[in-house]
Amino acid sequence: MSIIKNIKGKLLLCISIMLFSSYTLAEVSVIVNSGNGATISDDDVSRIFLGKIKAFSTGDTITIVNLKYNNATRNEFEEKVLNKKASQVKAYWSKLMFSGKGKPPKELANDKAILAFVAANPGAIGYVAKASVDGSVKVVKTF
Repeated sequence: MSIIKNIKGKLLLCISIMLFSSYTLAEVSVIVNSGNGATISDDDVSRIFLGKIKAFSTGDTITIVNLKYNNATRNEFEEKVLNKKASQVKAYWSKLMFSGKGKPPKELANDKAILAFVAANPGAIGYVAKASVDGSVKVVKTF
């Protein structure tokens, strides 16, 4: 009987963790260089990160920067903003590369590297965990 109680207890704990973790997903902030005055809609963000928009509304060329593949913030961004799983985004860019129609965005290791790159490059756009944002960049959207 105690084995059954132990199994029930572990099962209840696992279910509780799964339910709780779905509510603790971090917010993701889309960032641009602090001097960027472009207007960017939610739809624009998705289209930019899929390589469909190549210039900001100001006319400046866009340089996209991504976090490394399977980074938790990247996964969150791709699911919330692109409505795709990491494997779907990877396949999307592979298809564009194979057909000669596109090249995937540069990938950087962490939020700190993304912040530094965007702060140093006027046409850059990236995303980081909302908690990582500092005064070196401008937040254009939070998801």
